[in-house]
Amino acid sequence: MRKRLMEYRKRIDALLDADAPGTDWDAAIEEHLAQTAFFQHERLIHLLVTLAFALMELASAIAAMLAPAGSVQVLAAALAVLLLVLLVPYIVHYYFLENETQKLYAQYDRMISLRESAERGGKTRPAPPI
Repeated sequence: MRKRLMEYRKRIDALLDADAPGTDWDAAIEEHLAQTAFFQHERLIHLLVTLAFALMELASAIAAMLAPAGSVQVLAAALAVLLLVLLVPYIVHYYFLENETQKLYAQYDRMISLRESAERGGKTRPAPPI
């Protein structure tokens, strides 16, 4: 997913930088909205998975602290460490998805601005702030 998102964003950046006359901005915007929806769905799923792992981590850490000394406490602590090791990459990946999705929103704003500029006959106005 990381590779796909980066390739798509770079392709749209190239389209925006080229600002070629005759670009069908309506079709480009429609595709961009569809792709953004896919990435938003992916982001939501990763948020839910990350939250589930965080809750399991919290529960296992509490169990490790409250369990009586012995093998149960060791197993609960081992589970807490294992879940923490899995949780960190999920957080990093979710952070990536969140930031890249925000960049897609900025691209959408630029596309709208370029479409409006093309409709006015090429008279440009400043793009909205990002």
